[in-house]
Amino acid sequence: QVQLVESGGGLVQPGGSLRLSCVASGNIFSIYDMGWFRQAPGKQRELVAVITNIGFRTYSPSVKGRFAISRDKAKSTVFLQMNSLQPEDTAAYYCNLNQQENNRRRDYWGQGTQVTVSS
Repeated sequence: QVQLVESGGGLVQPGGSLRLSCVASGNIFSIYDMGWFRQAPGKQRELVAVITNIGFRTYSPSVKGRFAISRDKAKSTVFLQMNSLQPEDTAAYYCNLNQQENNRRRDYWGQGTQVTVSS
């Protein structure tokens, strides 16, 4: 069992920045990927960014160049630096951890942190 706790969301003006954090705890195995997803009201949850166990990063085209994902493996923590925020970025942001447990992979999710971009 893995627990994920996000923080860092809030209200910012267009063009502003936020830094999200997600701390994982519990039964964390050696091989795992972490990422950020977001969901706006009335829309499906979408991938924002993922960082793999070996440090490979993938971004949604809509945030590439503006957002940056990073991690501190020693503390099982992942970050999302969000710059040049736009109203379209408004959503609940969820942390995700995917890891290999025994002979299969499993997903874990945080409770979410709200990001609102408005003037």
